[in-house]
Amino acid sequence: MERQNRQARRTQALSTTHTAPMTAATTHTDAVIVGAGPVGLFQAFQLGLQDIRSHIIDALPHVGGQCVELYADKPIYDIPGIPVCTGRELVAQLQTQIQPFAPTFHLNQEVTEVVRLDDGLISVRTSAQQHFICKVLVIAAGVGAFQARKLSVEGAAELEGTHVHYRLGDAARFAGQDVVVLGGEASAVAAALKLTLETKAPRSVTLMHRRDVFTAEPVLLQAMRDAVASGRLQLQIGQPTALLSTSNQLHAVQVATPDGQTIERPAQHVLAFLGLSPKLGPITNWGLAMERKQLVVNTETFATDVPGIFAVGDINTYLGKKKLILCGFHEATLAAFGAAAIVHPARKTLLQYTTTSTELHRLLGIA
Repeated sequence: MERQNRQARRTQALSTTHTAPMTAATTHTDAVIVGAGPVGLFQAFQLGLQDIRSHIIDALPHVGGQCVELYADKPIYDIPGIPVCTGRELVAQLQTQIQPFAPTFHLNQEVTEVVRLDDGLISVRTSAQQHFICKVLVIAAGVGAFQARKLSVEGAAELEGTHVHYRLGDAARFAGQDVVVLGGEASAVAAALKLTLETKAPRSVTLMHRRDVFTAEPVLLQAMRDAVASGRLQLQIGQPTALLSTSNQLHAVQVATPDGQTIERPAQHVLAFLGLSPKLGPITNWGLAMERKQLVVNTETFATDVPGIFAVGDINTYLGKKKLILCGFHEATLAAFGAAAIVHPARKTLLQYTTTSTELHRLLGIA
Protein backbone atom coordinates (compact mmCIF):
# COMPACT_ATOMS: atom_id res chain seq x y z
CA MET A 1 0.00 0.00 0.00
CA GLU A 2 2.82 2.41 0.94
CA ARG A 3 4.54 1.67 -2.38
CA GLN A 4 1.31 2.41 -4.27
CA ASN A 5 0.81 5.66 -2.36
CA ARG A 6 4.41 6.69 -3.03
CA GLN A 7 4.04 5.92 -6.73
CA ALA A 8 0.81 7.94 -6.86
CA ARG A 9 2.52 10.94 -5.24
CA ARG A 10 5.44 10.65 -7.64
CA THR A 11 3.13 10.39 -10.65
CA GLN A 12 1.23 13.46 -9.49
CA ALA A 13 4.43 15.43 -8.90
CA LEU A 14 6.15 14.44 -12.12
CA SER A 15 3.08 14.59 -14.35
CA THR A 16 3.07 18.38 -13.98
CA THR A 17 6.62 18.74 -15.28
CA HIS A 18 7.24 21.44 -17.81
CA THR A 19 9.96 23.79 -18.95
CA ALA A 20 10.16 26.41 -16.23
CA PRO A 21 9.02 29.90 -17.29
CA MET A 22 11.74 32.54 -17.40
CA THR A 23 10.63 35.20 -14.95
CA ALA A 24 12.43 37.88 -12.95
CA ALA A 25 11.42 36.06 -9.76
CA THR A 26 13.22 32.86 -10.77
CA THR A 27 16.76 32.25 -9.53
CA HIS A 28 18.89 29.91 -11.62
CA THR A 29 21.69 28.15 -9.79
CA ASP A 30 23.83 25.02 -9.81
CA ALA A 31 22.53 23.67 -6.52
CA VAL A 32 19.94 24.24 -3.83
CA ILE A 33 20.49 22.87 -0.34
CA VAL A 34 17.48 22.39 1.93
CA GLY A 35 18.68 22.81 5.50
CA ALA A 36 21.27 25.09 7.09
CA GLY A 37 22.37 22.78 9.88
CA PRO A 38 25.96 21.49 10.18
CA VAL A 39 25.56 18.93 7.40
CA GLY A 40 23.89 21.44 5.08
CA LEU A 41 26.69 23.93 5.70
CA PHE A 42 29.38 21.33 5.07
CA GLN A 43 27.51 20.30 1.93
CA ALA A 44 27.97 23.84 0.60
CA PHE A 45 31.71 23.52 1.27
CA GLN A 46 32.02 20.18 -0.52
CA LEU A 47 29.98 21.43 -3.47
CA GLY A 48 32.26 24.45 -3.60
CA LEU A 49 35.30 22.19 -3.91
CA GLN A 50 33.58 20.76 -7.00
CA ASP A 51 33.12 24.30 -8.36
CA ILE A 52 29.38 24.18 -7.68
CA ARG A 53 27.68 27.26 -6.28
CA SER A 54 24.67 26.87 -4.02
CA HIS A 55 21.70 28.53 -2.36
CA ILE A 56 20.69 27.33 1.13
CA ILE A 57 17.09 27.41 2.37
CA ASP A 58 16.01 26.90 5.98
CA ALA A 59 12.77 27.28 7.90
CA LEU A 60 14.54 28.84 10.88
CA PRO A 61 15.47 32.55 10.93
CA HIS A 62 19.13 31.65 11.55
CA VAL A 63 21.66 29.01 10.50
CA GLY A 64 22.58 26.04 12.65
CA GLY A 65 19.46 23.89 12.60
CA GLN A 66 19.09 21.30 15.35
CA CYS A 67 22.68 21.92 16.44
CA VAL A 68 21.83 25.46 17.56
CA GLU A 69 18.21 24.90 18.55
CA LEU A 70 18.76 21.89 20.80
CA TYR A 71 22.35 22.03 22.03
CA ALA A 72 23.82 25.41 21.19
CA ASP A 73 25.83 25.58 24.41
CA LYS A 74 26.25 21.87 25.12
CA PRO A 75 29.59 20.18 24.45
CA ILE A 76 30.18 17.95 21.41
CA TYR A 77 33.10 15.54 21.67
CA ASP A 78 33.05 13.50 18.45
CA ILE A 79 33.92 15.99 15.70
CA PRO A 80 37.22 14.82 14.12
CA GLY A 81 40.18 16.98 15.12
CA ILE A 82 38.14 19.05 17.60
CA PRO A 83 38.36 17.58 21.11
CA VAL A 84 35.35 19.57 22.33
CA CYS A 85 33.13 22.38 21.03
CA THR A 86 29.58 23.58 21.53
CA GLY A 87 26.94 23.39 18.85
CA ARG A 88 27.14 27.14 18.41
CA GLU A 89 30.94 27.02 18.03
CA LEU A 90 30.75 24.23 15.46
CA VAL A 91 28.25 26.17 13.35
CA ALA A 92 30.42 29.30 13.56
CA GLN A 93 33.46 27.34 12.33
CA LEU A 94 31.46 25.85 9.46
CA GLN A 95 30.24 29.31 8.45
CA THR A 96 33.84 30.50 8.34
CA GLN A 97 34.86 27.46 6.30
CA ILE A 98 32.28 28.04 3.56
CA GLN A 99 33.05 31.75 3.10
CA PRO A 100 35.23 31.20 -0.03
CA PHE A 101 32.18 29.81 -1.83
CA ALA A 102 29.73 32.48 -0.64
CA PRO A 103 26.50 30.46 -0.63
CA THR A 104 23.34 32.55 -0.56
CA PHE A 105 21.07 31.97 2.43
CA HIS A 106 17.28 32.13 2.33
CA LEU A 107 16.12 31.83 5.93
CA ASN A 108 12.77 31.84 7.69
CA GLN A 109 11.06 30.05 4.82
CA GLU A 110 10.11 26.50 4.00
CA VAL A 111 10.47 24.60 0.73
CA THR A 112 6.89 23.87 -0.30
CA GLU A 113 7.27 22.31 -3.75
CA VAL A 114 9.89 20.31 -5.62
CA VAL A 115 9.30 19.27 -9.24
CA ARG A 116 11.72 17.66 -11.70
CA LEU A 117 11.23 19.32 -15.09
CA ASP A 118 11.22 17.79 -18.56
CA ASP A 119 14.72 19.12 -19.26
CA GLY A 120 16.17 17.43 -16.16
CA LEU A 121 16.37 20.63 -14.10
CA ILE A 122 14.62 20.89 -10.74
CA SER A 123 12.07 23.53 -9.76
CA VAL A 124 12.01 24.53 -6.09
CA ARG A 125 9.44 26.88 -4.55
CA THR A 126 9.31 28.25 -1.01
CA SER A 127 6.75 29.65 1.41
CA ALA A 128 8.25 33.12 0.78
CA GLN A 129 7.23 32.90 -2.90
CA GLN A 130 10.79 32.37 -4.07
CA HIS A 131 11.42 30.18 -7.08
CA PHE A 132 14.67 28.39 -7.92
CA ILE A 133 15.70 26.36 -10.94
CA CYS A 134 18.70 24.17 -10.14
CA LYS A 135 20.69 21.32 -11.61
CA VAL A 136 20.88 19.43 -8.31
CA LEU A 137 18.96 19.54 -5.06
CA VAL A 138 20.46 18.30 -1.80
CA ILE A 139 18.06 17.70 1.08
CA ALA A 140 19.86 18.13 4.40
CA ALA A 141 16.73 18.78 6.41
CA GLY A 142 17.70 16.79 9.50
CA VAL A 143 14.61 15.52 11.26
CA GLY A 144 12.44 18.07 9.45
CA ALA A 145 11.67 21.77 9.51
CA PHE A 146 11.61 23.27 13.00
CA GLN A 147 8.32 24.96 13.77
CA ALA A 148 7.22 26.86 16.85
CA ARG A 149 5.26 24.92 19.46
CA LYS A 150 1.83 26.48 19.61
CA LEU A 151 0.24 27.98 22.70
CA SER A 152 -2.51 25.53 23.63
CA VAL A 153 -4.79 27.50 25.93
CA GLU A 154 -8.36 28.67 25.49
CA GLY A 155 -8.63 31.54 23.03
CA ALA A 156 -5.12 31.25 21.53
CA ALA A 157 -5.96 29.67 18.18
CA GLU A 158 -8.45 32.39 17.22
CA LEU A 159 -5.92 35.16 17.92
CA GLU A 160 -2.91 33.63 16.17
CA GLY A 161 -1.27 36.08 13.77
CA THR A 162 -3.13 39.11 15.15
CA HIS A 163 -2.53 39.03 18.91
CA VAL A 164 -0.58 35.79 19.40
CA HIS A 165 2.86 35.62 17.82
CA TYR A 166 5.71 33.08 17.75
CA ARG A 167 8.47 35.42 16.56
CA LEU A 168 9.31 38.93 17.60
CA GLY A 169 9.38 40.45 14.10
CA ASP A 170 9.06 44.23 13.95
CA ALA A 171 9.07 45.29 17.61
CA ALA A 172 7.73 48.76 16.73
CA ARG A 173 4.27 47.30 16.14
CA PHE A 174 3.87 46.82 19.92
CA ALA A 175 4.47 50.49 20.78
CA GLY A 176 2.19 51.77 23.54
CA GLN A 177 0.60 48.36 24.20
CA ASP A 178 0.82 45.69 26.90
CA VAL A 179 2.90 42.69 25.83
CA VAL A 180 3.29 39.35 27.62
CA VAL A 181 6.29 37.22 26.63
CA LEU A 182 5.96 33.53 27.47
CA GLY A 183 8.92 31.19 27.94
CA GLY A 184 11.98 30.37 29.99
CA GLU A 185 14.64 29.99 27.31
CA ALA A 186 17.12 32.54 25.98
CA SER A 187 14.84 33.46 23.07
CA ALA A 188 12.07 34.61 25.44
CA VAL A 189 14.44 36.53 27.70
CA ALA A 190 16.13 38.24 24.75
CA ALA A 191 12.81 39.21 23.17
CA ALA A 192 11.49 40.69 26.42
CA LEU A 193 14.67 42.72 26.91
CA LYS A 194 14.64 43.97 23.32
CA LEU A 195 11.09 45.24 23.77
CA THR A 196 12.07 47.24 26.85
CA LEU A 197 14.87 48.94 24.92
CA GLU A 198 12.79 50.00 21.92
CA THR A 199 12.60 53.75 21.19
CA LYS A 200 8.86 53.34 20.83
CA ALA A 201 8.49 50.83 23.62
CA PRO A 202 5.35 48.95 24.68
CA ARG A 203 3.38 50.40 27.60
CA SER A 204 4.36 47.32 29.62
CA VAL A 205 6.41 44.18 29.04
CA THR A 206 5.85 41.09 31.18
CA LEU A 207 8.06 38.01 31.05
CA MET A 208 6.04 34.98 32.19
CA HIS A 209 7.33 31.50 33.01
CA ARG A 210 5.99 28.64 35.08
CA ARG A 211 8.88 28.91 37.54
CA ASP A 212 11.57 31.40 38.40
CA VAL A 213 14.28 29.47 36.58
CA PHE A 214 15.51 30.63 33.16
CA THR A 215 17.94 29.01 30.74
CA ALA A 216 20.22 31.58 29.12
CA GLU A 217 23.77 32.90 29.24
CA PRO A 218 24.71 34.61 32.53
CA VAL A 219 25.06 38.03 30.88
CA LEU A 220 21.54 37.81 29.47
CA LEU A 221 20.10 36.62 32.78
CA GLN A 222 21.77 39.48 34.65
CA ALA A 223 20.38 42.00 32.16
CA MET A 224 16.93 40.51 32.71
CA ARG A 225 17.22 40.74 36.49
CA ASP A 226 18.46 44.34 36.22
CA ALA A 227 15.50 45.26 34.00
CA VAL A 228 13.09 43.75 36.54
CA ALA A 229 14.79 45.59 39.40
CA SER A 230 14.53 48.91 37.54
CA GLY A 231 10.85 48.39 36.70
CA ARG A 232 11.38 48.30 32.92
CA LEU A 233 10.39 44.62 32.84
CA GLN A 234 7.75 42.83 34.90
CA LEU A 235 8.25 39.20 35.93
CA GLN A 236 5.25 36.92 36.35
CA ILE A 237 5.69 33.37 37.61
CA GLY A 238 2.77 31.17 36.66
CA GLN A 239 1.00 29.31 33.87
CA PRO A 240 -1.29 30.96 31.30
CA THR A 241 -4.68 29.24 31.36
CA ALA A 242 -6.69 31.36 28.91
CA LEU A 243 -6.52 34.40 26.68
CA LEU A 244 -9.37 36.81 27.32
CA SER A 245 -10.70 38.76 24.36
CA THR A 246 -13.72 40.71 23.21
CA SER A 247 -14.66 40.75 19.52
CA ASN A 248 -11.30 39.08 18.72
CA GLN A 249 -9.41 41.85 20.55
CA LEU A 250 -7.13 40.50 23.27
CA HIS A 251 -7.27 42.39 26.56
CA ALA A 252 -5.78 40.03 29.19
CA VAL A 253 -3.99 36.76 29.94
CA GLN A 254 -5.49 34.61 32.66
CA VAL A 255 -2.73 33.15 34.86
CA ALA A 256 -2.59 30.36 37.45
CA THR A 257 0.04 31.34 40.03
CA PRO A 258 2.15 28.89 42.07
CA ASP A 259 0.19 29.73 45.26
CA GLY A 260 -3.10 28.61 43.67
CA GLN A 261 -4.54 31.99 42.69
CA THR A 262 -6.01 32.94 39.33
CA ILE A 263 -5.15 36.45 38.18
CA GLU A 264 -5.38 38.48 34.99
CA ARG A 265 -2.49 40.26 33.31
CA PRO A 266 -3.38 43.08 30.86
CA ALA A 267 -2.18 42.23 27.35
CA GLN A 268 -2.96 43.21 23.80
CA HIS A 269 -0.24 40.90 22.44
CA VAL A 270 1.32 37.61 23.50
CA LEU A 271 4.73 36.47 22.28
CA ALA A 272 5.09 32.73 22.88
CA PHE A 273 8.59 31.19 22.88
CA LEU A 274 7.70 27.65 23.88
CA GLY A 275 10.39 25.83 21.97
CA LEU A 276 10.50 24.27 18.53
CA SER A 277 9.48 20.87 17.24
CA PRO A 278 10.58 19.26 13.95
CA LYS A 279 7.96 18.37 11.37
CA LEU A 280 8.68 16.54 8.15
CA GLY A 281 6.34 18.87 6.31
CA PRO A 282 5.96 18.93 2.50
CA ILE A 283 8.86 16.50 1.87
CA THR A 284 6.35 13.65 1.85
CA ASN A 285 4.69 15.19 -1.22
CA TRP A 286 7.79 15.42 -3.40
CA GLY A 287 7.46 11.94 -4.89
CA LEU A 288 10.62 10.54 -3.28
CA ALA A 289 10.97 7.00 -1.97
CA MET A 290 10.66 6.95 1.83
CA GLU A 291 10.87 4.49 4.69
CA ARG A 292 9.66 5.44 8.16
CA LYS A 293 9.61 9.13 7.28
CA GLN A 294 13.17 9.08 5.94
CA LEU A 295 14.44 9.34 2.36
CA VAL A 296 15.88 6.18 0.81
CA VAL A 297 19.31 6.72 -0.78
CA ASN A 298 22.08 4.72 -2.38
CA THR A 299 25.38 4.93 -0.55
CA GLU A 300 27.54 5.54 -3.62
CA THR A 301 26.41 9.16 -4.02
CA PHE A 302 23.52 9.43 -1.52
CA ALA A 303 21.16 10.07 -4.40
CA THR A 304 17.44 9.48 -3.94
CA ASP A 305 15.39 7.59 -6.52
CA VAL A 306 14.74 10.85 -8.43
CA PRO A 307 17.72 11.90 -10.62
CA GLY A 308 19.41 15.07 -9.43
CA ILE A 309 18.03 14.92 -5.89
CA PHE A 310 20.31 13.85 -3.02
CA ALA A 311 19.67 13.43 0.70
CA VAL A 312 22.29 13.68 3.45
CA GLY A 313 22.24 13.69 7.25
CA ASP A 314 19.41 12.60 9.53
CA ILE A 315 16.78 12.88 6.79
CA ASN A 316 18.05 9.80 4.91
CA THR A 317 18.08 6.07 5.59
CA TYR A 318 20.15 3.12 4.38
CA LEU A 319 21.49 -0.14 5.75
CA GLY A 320 23.80 0.65 8.66
CA LYS A 321 22.69 4.30 8.96
CA LYS A 322 24.01 6.15 12.01
CA LYS A 323 22.59 9.56 12.92
CA LEU A 324 25.86 11.33 13.71
CA ILE A 325 27.17 14.68 12.48
CA LEU A 326 30.43 13.13 11.30
CA CYS A 327 28.48 10.55 9.25
CA GLY A 328 26.55 13.40 7.66
CA PHE A 329 29.85 15.04 6.69
CA HIS A 330 30.90 11.81 4.94
CA GLU A 331 27.57 11.65 3.11
CA ALA A 332 27.86 15.28 2.01
CA THR A 333 31.30 14.58 0.53
CA LEU A 334 30.08 11.69 -1.63
CA ALA A 335 26.93 13.61 -2.59
CA ALA A 336 29.14 16.43 -3.90
CA PHE A 337 30.94 14.02 -6.21
CA GLY A 338 27.57 12.73 -7.42
CA ALA A 339 26.39 16.29 -7.99
CA ALA A 340 29.55 17.15 -9.94
CA ALA A 341 28.76 14.48 -12.51
CA ILE A 342 25.43 16.23 -13.17
CA VAL A 343 26.54 19.88 -12.99
CA HIS A 344 29.75 19.33 -14.99
CA PRO A 345 28.88 16.35 -17.24
CA ALA A 346 31.74 16.98 -19.70
CA ARG A 347 34.35 17.21 -16.96
CA LYS A 348 36.08 14.20 -15.46
CA THR A 349 35.57 14.28 -11.71
CA LEU A 350 38.95 13.71 -10.12
CA LEU A 351 39.84 13.06 -6.51
CA GLN A 352 41.99 15.99 -5.43
CA TYR A 353 43.55 16.91 -2.11
CA THR A 354 43.34 20.36 -0.56
CA THR A 355 46.95 20.01 0.61
CA THR A 356 48.37 19.83 -2.92
CA SER A 357 45.77 20.71 -5.57
CA THR A 358 46.35 24.10 -7.19
CA GLU A 359 42.79 23.94 -8.56
CA LEU A 360 41.31 23.51 -5.08
CA HIS A 361 43.58 26.29 -3.83
CA ARG A 362 42.18 28.53 -6.55
CA LEU A 363 38.60 27.69 -5.56
CA LEU A 364 39.44 28.31 -1.90
CA GLY A 365 41.08 31.63 -2.75
CA ILE A 366 44.44 30.63 -1.27
CA ALA A 367 46.49 30.28 -4.46
